[in-house]
Amino acid sequence: MPEMTFTVRWPNGTEQQCYSPSLVMHDHLEVGGRYPIPEFVSLTTRALTEASDRVRAKFGFACTSAAAQMSEIRAVSRRMPEGAVEVLAMTGADLIEPKSAGR
Repeated sequence: MPEMTFTVRWPNGTEQQCYSPSLVMHDHLEVGGRYPIPEFVSLTTRALTEASDRVRAKFGFACTSAAAQMSEIRAVSRRMPEGAVEVLAMTGADLIEPKSAGR
C-alpha cells in the first residue's frame, strides 16, 4: 500500500494520481511546482528508486509497485506534448515538516 499519493497535471491538461511506497516524493518535488517533462521523469524516477531501496532495506524484497509507477510515468510522458508537469497535491507528505519550515 502506498504511503503517499501525488497528483499531477500533464501539459495536455490530463490529471494523474501517482503513488509512492515511501514518503520521499516531498524531497524531490514541491506542490505547485512546474517541471519540464524530462526533469519530472528524472525526479520521480530518483524518488521512486529511493523509495524502493528503502522498502528493500526494511523488508528484504524489491518494491514492485514503485517499478510499476515509474513505468507508468515514463509511458504517459512519451505521449505528452512538450511542456511542464504541475504538481497539484501530495497526500501523506503533509505529515512531515517541510524542509523550509523554521528557516
